[in-house]
Amino acid sequence: MAVITTDIPARLDRLPWSTWHWRVVIALGIAWVLDGLEVTLVGSLGGILERPDTLALSAAQIGASGSIYIAGAVIGALVFGRLADRLGRKRLFLITLAIYMAGSLATGFSQEFLFFTLCRFVTGLGIGGEYAAINSAIDELIPARVRGRVNLAINGSFWVGAALGAGLSLVLLDPAVLGPVTGWRAGFILGGVLAFAILLVRRDVPESPRWLLSHGRADEALRIIEDIEAKVARQHGPLPPVTTTMTFTRQASPTIGQVARLLFQRYRQRSVVALGLMISQAFFYNAIFFTYALVLTRFYGVADDKVAWYLFPFALGNVLGPLILGPLFDKIGRRKMIAFTYGMSGVALALTGWWFLEGWLTALTQALCWSVVFFLASAAASSAYLTVSEVFPLEIRALAISVFYAVGTGAGGFVAPVLFGALIESGSRPAVTTGYAIAAVLVITAGLVALKWGVDAERRSLEDVASPLGAEEDAITPSP
Repeated sequence: MAVITTDIPARLDRLPWSTWHWRVVIALGIAWVLDGLEVTLVGSLGGILERPDTLALSAAQIGASGSIYIAGAVIGALVFGRLADRLGRKRLFLITLAIYMAGSLATGFSQEFLFFTLCRFVTGLGIGGEYAAINSAIDELIPARVRGRVNLAINGSFWVGAALGAGLSLVLLDPAVLGPVTGWRAGFILGGVLAFAILLVRRDVPESPRWLLSHGRADEALRIIEDIEAKVARQHGPLPPVTTTMTFTRQASPTIGQVARLLFQRYRQRSVVALGLMISQAFFYNAIFFTYALVLTRFYGVADDKVAWYLFPFALGNVLGPLILGPLFDKIGRRKMIAFTYGMSGVALALTGWWFLEGWLTALTQALCWSVVFFLASAAASSAYLTVSEVFPLEIRALAISVFYAVGTGAGGFVAPVLFGALIESGSRPAVTTGYAIAAVLVITAGLVALKWGVDAERRSLEDVASPLGAEEDAITPSP
């Protein structure tokens, strides 16, 4: 097998932040905006799709379509995550975006439940595949010193899409604009049009040089890094020399059995942390987000057509959390900030549950409390994706993201909405408060686990955090 000595990872990490990095972040990070747009559109349009002059769906069918979307995302993550490790980041983030685009466009032309559900499944396939390919590519292209804040900000942009979806539903469903019969279709079609525009931009994002190196394509990796350096140098002037090289032996793509052994034997401790972070944040988020409308309508008497207005402060807290707290994950450190955000979001939710139980909140103050809770929880949840994407070797990075995303989404995404829906349906404030307490305990526990067994990955090269499978113990060394 070929032995490769290279300074390309160090050259990527030493680059100053530039316009080129902004283009990469925007082109790739839009995936989370699209996911937020899709989820919120369906939530906001649920009542509209029950009307006889639209699709005449039942409440059960709307719920089923949501579950099918999640199932598609889980399957897409597993299938395309594996392919992103074998075939490359760029090929997969183009394919998955095209799949999302086709599913979203087709949804707008649905005439009955089965076709609508199939379209939601296809859309979920694309979104699930995006998570693995995009997180891998971003971490491998962004300098180590800012990897934490960039990753958190991108994951938090889901809520930009959520606010966009809420705003679109209010505008498009207005009888003075398009109205309910046509407006719901336009919302999904606009999502597909946005995806097409981003697809054109993504064509200019290069393949990850790190991935190319691991697949024996060193000459191509060298051409790409030289092109990136030339673009950055035109903006910032001459670049500082690199001081580090690494040596590794090119390995064949690991089998599924080998991946399982790596995750649950060699990296068992890291896998436990990743599972705890992903499952707890998925339960926490889905418990609140998929039932916030029910809380507002059942306990506070908010009209169905006014619920979307309460999403804006909720989304604002979710967007600001990663933006404001993100830099601290690079300065103070991963373990401390993960423990802080997980722990404090759990405490904040427990307090909100107590005030809800005592009847001290109104619809507005309930929404404001959620905003504070998710200012913290959004940074926490984003750090879970960051953790999974940077603590495993390059050769299995995308698949590792897929596995933990699938398990977290499957556990929290399916269980939490069903559980909280039943608690809210009971009409009992103590029952709902018990659900909040469960979610709070889960995230506090996950934060403590990360504090004890997490990895101090801040400002460290990906290869230093987790060496390539073919690297020797001391393969990363200063250049002479």
